[in-house]
Amino acid sequence: MRSLDAARAVCERYHPGLLKELEQIPYAEREKPGGPIIDLFRIHGGVGLLIPEEYGGHGAGPLDALHTQLALGSLSPSLVAAVSMHHFTVAMLYSLAVAEGRLTDAQNDLLRRTVPDQLVMASGWAEGRTEQNILTPSVTARPVEGGYLLSGSKKPCSLSASMSMLTASIAIHGLEGDPELALALVPADAPGLSVHPFWGNELLAGAESDEVRLEDVFVPKDMVVRAGADDPRRLDDLQTAGFVWFEMLITAGYLGGAAALVEQVQERERGSVQERAALAVELEAALALLEGVARAVGSEPGDEASVARVLVARYAVQNALPRITARSLELLGGLDFIRSSGHAQAAAASTALAFHPPGRGAAAEPLLRYFDGGPLVLA
Repeated sequence: MRSLDAARAVCERYHPGLLKELEQIPYAEREKPGGPIIDLFRIHGGVGLLIPEEYGGHGAGPLDALHTQLALGSLSPSLVAAVSMHHFTVAMLYSLAVAEGRLTDAQNDLLRRTVPDQLVMASGWAEGRTEQNILTPSVTARPVEGGYLLSGSKKPCSLSASMSMLTASIAIHGLEGDPELALALVPADAPGLSVHPFWGNELLAGAESDEVRLEDVFVPKDMVVRAGADDPRRLDDLQTAGFVWFEMLITAGYLGGAAALVEQVQERERGSVQERAALAVELEAALALLEGVARAVGSEPGDEASVARVLVARYAVQNALPRITARSLELLGGLDFIRSSGHAQAAAASTALAFHPPGRGAAAEPLLRYFDGGPLVLA
C-alpha cells in the first residue's frame, strides 16, 4: 500500500534494518512483556529520532517522525506506545538545551550521552498543560542539602523495565506559596526507585507500563530543571509542546496498526472493489488529517492552536479506528480470525487510543469554548 510503503521508507532512512528485524519476530513475541522490541529499538538508533543533530541525533521533523511511528505501529503497537513517551520527553529536554542554553553542565552531559549510550528515557511528566495541568505531578520534592528527596509514583509508566532515566515532573514544596513545577532527571538505578507490577492486560504488554515508585530518592540540584523567577511559565510552555508531540506520535502509532490490516485486505483482494476502496479512503483520510497537523505545527509546536489542531485530529482518528479495524477483520474473513490472533489483537490494541488523556469527555467543553473564541484550558 502506497502510504504505508512511503512510511516504511522514512523509517528505514532513520532506523535501517529495524522493520525487517521486527517483522521476523512472531507477533505474540513482539507484544509480550520482556520481549526484544525495546532492545531492537536501541540497536537501530531509535533513541535519537527527535534529538538534534548537534547532540548526535537525527533531528527528525514532525512529518518524518509521524511516518516513522506509522511504520513501527504497523508491526508493534507496544513499541510505539512505549517509545512515544521517550520521544516527547527528549523533544522537551533538547528544546531547553538548544533554544535556551540554560541547562547545567551535568544536564548537558546527560543529553550528550543519550545517543552514544542509547539512553532510553521513561516519562513521569505531567501529561500536558495549557494554563493548568491535565495531570497534577504525583511526585513531590523535599529540599535537602545538595538537592531534593523525591517521593511518589507514576503508574502506568511505559519503559519501566528498560529505562535508563526517569524524567519526572515534580512539585517542589517550599516554606510558603504554591508548589513549584520542576523536572527531575533520575537514573533508573537510583536508590529508592523501584518498579512494581501494574499492567494486567495482554494487549500492549510489551510497552512495559508498570508502576515506578520513588521513596526518598535523592536527586542533586544540578539534575533538577526549574522554571526560574525570570520565566515562570518556561516549563508550562515546554509541557504544552511535549503534549502536542505525544498526541501526534501516539495517534500515528495506533493508526499504523489499522493501516497494516487495510494493507492485508488490499493485498488479498478481500471483498468487492467498492468495499476495498471505501476502506482505503477512510484510512487515507485519517492519515491526511494527521499529516496536516504535522505540517502546520512546525518544529516547535507549543501554542494553543497546535494543541487544538492535534486534539481534533486525535479524536477524529479515534472515531475512525474502530470502523477501519472492524471492517478489515470482517473482510479478511473467519479463517484469518481462526488461524491466528495477531490481526484481532492489533485491532483491539488500537482501541487504547481512547484511554490516553485527555479523554473526549474531559476535552469537550474546553474545545467548545476554544471553537467559540475563548482560551483552551485543559484540566
